[in-house]
Amino acid sequence: MLVGRQAEQQAIGRLTAAARLGMSGALVVVGEAGAGKTAVLEDTVDGLEDMRVLRATGVESERDIPFGTLLQLARPALGLLEEIPPVQAAALSAALALPATPADSRPGAHDRFTIGAALLSLVCRYAEDGPVAVVVDDLHLADRPSANALVFAARRLAADPVAVVFGVRTPEGDDIAAGLPSLPLPGLTIAAARALVSRARGHPLGEEQLQRLHTATAGNPLALLELSAADREVVESAETGLPLRVPRAVAEAFGRRLASLEPECRSVLLVAAVCGSELRLITDVCGALGLDLARIDEAEDLGLVTVRGAEVEFRHPLLRSAAYSAAPAQDRRAAHRAAADATADADRRAWHLAEATWHPDAGVADLLAAAGARAVARAAYAVGSGAFERAAHLSADDDERAARLLHAADTAWTAGMRDRALALLDQHGRATESTADRTVAPTAMRALELRAAIAARSGSLREALEILLTAADLSPRADDTAILLADAVHAAYYLGDARTASTLADRLSGLRAAVSEPRARALGLMATGMAKVLSGRGGAADIRAAVPLLETDAELLRDPRRLSWLMLAPLYLRDATSGARLRALVDEVRAAAGIGALPAVLFHVARDQAATEAWTRAEANYTESIRLAADTGQTTELAMSLAGLCWLESRAGKADAARAHATEAAALCADRDIHIGEAWVAFALGDLALSLGDADRAVEHLSALTILLDRLGLQDVDLSPAPELADALLRLGRRADAVALSHRYRDDAVRKGQPWARARADRACGQAGGEDEVDEWFSAALGWHDQTLDRFESARTRLAYGERLRRAGRRVDARVQLRRALEDFSDLGASIWGERAAAELTATGEHVRTTAVNAVAALTPQELQVSVMLAEGRTTREAAAALFLSPKTIEYHLRKVYTKLGIGSRAELAEQLAPLRPRDRRDATRPG
Repeated sequence: MLVGRQAEQQAIGRLTAAARLGMSGALVVVGEAGAGKTAVLEDTVDGLEDMRVLRATGVESERDIPFGTLLQLARPALGLLEEIPPVQAAALSAALALPATPADSRPGAHDRFTIGAALLSLVCRYAEDGPVAVVVDDLHLADRPSANALVFAARRLAADPVAVVFGVRTPEGDDIAAGLPSLPLPGLTIAAARALVSRARGHPLGEEQLQRLHTATAGNPLALLELSAADREVVESAETGLPLRVPRAVAEAFGRRLASLEPECRSVLLVAAVCGSELRLITDVCGALGLDLARIDEAEDLGLVTVRGAEVEFRHPLLRSAAYSAAPAQDRRAAHRAAADATADADRRAWHLAEATWHPDAGVADLLAAAGARAVARAAYAVGSGAFERAAHLSADDDERAARLLHAADTAWTAGMRDRALALLDQHGRATESTADRTVAPTAMRALELRAAIAARSGSLREALEILLTAADLSPRADDTAILLADAVHAAYYLGDARTASTLADRLSGLRAAVSEPRARALGLMATGMAKVLSGRGGAADIRAAVPLLETDAELLRDPRRLSWLMLAPLYLRDATSGARLRALVDEVRAAAGIGALPAVLFHVARDQAATEAWTRAEANYTESIRLAADTGQTTELAMSLAGLCWLESRAGKADAARAHATEAAALCADRDIHIGEAWVAFALGDLALSLGDADRAVEHLSALTILLDRLGLQDVDLSPAPELADALLRLGRRADAVALSHRYRDDAVRKGQPWARARADRACGQAGGEDEVDEWFSAALGWHDQTLDRFESARTRLAYGERLRRAGRRVDARVQLRRALEDFSDLGASIWGERAAAELTATGEHVRTTAVNAVAALTPQELQVSVMLAEGRTTREAAAALFLSPKTIEYHLRKVYTKLGIGSRAELAEQLAPLRPRDRRDATRPG
């Protein structure tokens, strides 16, 4: 019976009651060592007679065994593995090293997120047959891959009969389950402490002693029990007034209890601490060391361990630590060596040998490196990193040590452990300092590339750029140099550093004759074109030359870090013909990109969709990119996706959402010098103010953007807000300024020669020009719009054209343009612009029917993502797999979507979300 935990019992009771009704939830029971987490979890399990329990306990001795905790937990449900999506089943099977593992060689197919999604699918399938409780004690002691998968799954439960309860020690595990609801276990009250100690002792403790003990332990249950049974002087030491750290006091109490044991019993406990809970292995090791296993009875009689079935469990992890730490180093190494000899598991043997070896040993290092490779193959990257690091320290050969340190850093970064990866890179740097010629040292080059990738993804773009330039200077191969310089241009783009990008373009152009590999040629041409565009030096020809190479280079499709390059050509060219094949290729390989690469891919896809007419899909992809970027710590993609979503929301008239996302994006961008994101935010806020009729605020934002672009040397007319700024100036009566600005912008657009810029330029001239020029400018603008996919800009031009025609008294001609503008704005969901078009059309004397509210706009981001997936033809399970949710959660969101949209079938849903067919923009009469 638990003492003093009624509030915690009630909280967990509410969680499990909700699960019985079909609503998922998770709680992390958090407390310091000895706070009673295990007791709370045991009490929880005891009250779940009507629920099936998937249970596991993290064990320190198995922290380096990939997915050991996950296998404990999932074992009862593994019979259902074939009933979850095949890709997920393959990933989970491989992770758990199950026999007859299905092969799946797609890039990223077995990454840590896919395994987490597979666990989610398996648990939810298991719960289809009745409510399930997932209970994991000591999650902080679990192997990191298991912990990642468990937390990933717990975060995505919503509408399944599943309750999740984790036990986590603080502060060691504070970062393990971040983002999940926590249930802290405070110290017991004095009344609860009195009851606990009295029950344990069989009689009450003196009140004065109890008060001192409660003060000394801050109510920690384990410390209360241990210290109440200790010598009186331990308890009374609190009277000194000095702070008494409870965990240390508990450890000392354990040590005193161990000291009372016979030496052979302590040696047996050392073996148990080394081997973990497996009684058979403990028995074999004790036999090899000449120890009598029966001596463990003494420890069991004292309540230090429990022998249950085929397992030996220490009463508390600190007791296990004390049994191990108190033993002489020589005895610890001997126990590990005996354990290595006794175990048949190759990975455990490698780790035991590593602990038994204190000097370089090539054979042990090779075994550890092989264990690391097996861990990586199972997507247990954190474990693999540790194995490679330990192998490096045991390697006798300098080159081997450097290579293994680099491998450890690479796998740590893949595991999402940025700080660890950088620390390992620092070790690698020290290990290679003595290398005579670093310009040709392969590991030194790869280390620089890895540092740059970490810096770029985590938001340190200036550092990434500097590292890439250093690596390019060191690179002996032209093809490698071209790729490094292309990556540097990409970093310079995010930084908004057009001057550096332009210099790099010249360097790439001079290198072109020496580049032979298709991927290097494609990236080099694309980067050269990008840099020239940013600095106002053309560039479209280079980008067009890169397109066929990008379309046919199979190696690029297998490179998840650079998959987003495929979307850059259509984004930079912005015409109706270039990039169609590239979009299709991205769609084909996107599902195989792996979660780590998805934020960048989704961001680029969403940006492209937002510049066409697929706004619903753009919003869904931006939202997914934001979620995954936050999950994986990719702050650059997070900032840019927020900025892109803000820009889309500005067009759609979602003012509050646009401002909120602008604030979040601007803070991230300013902190990390992501100036291109700052430009997008300023553009979005200025255009939003313009749409709301606040011309003064629009001029303020857009003028500030112009200053920013000039400061950065960004001369790309597509980034310039000149057409919007000219519009705002006209509204303020500053016609001369608007005319001059629009004509300067048109000169720049003509130099660039791309239809999107030409259309906006001619619209601006039409708005600012004289009445005799109106038809010529606007007809030209609409002609350019016909060569683009941006329906919003086309509608905006028709609105501006209609406004000028109405003011000139040409109401019949105005109606043609305004009707079309209203229809386009309504279809897109650009509510504020649609209202403006409706007002103008009414002013021509035409009765305007009230436009039906776009119900799709009322969907939440999650509902929108689910809707898009299902409208594209995916099944419930396929959508669940793609969005890392359970099928029941998909159905839960779908029911809400049906209610909001007033529909009852997926056919109707597909109709509401169907891509709008490109229109023949020539069907509207153009006067003149």
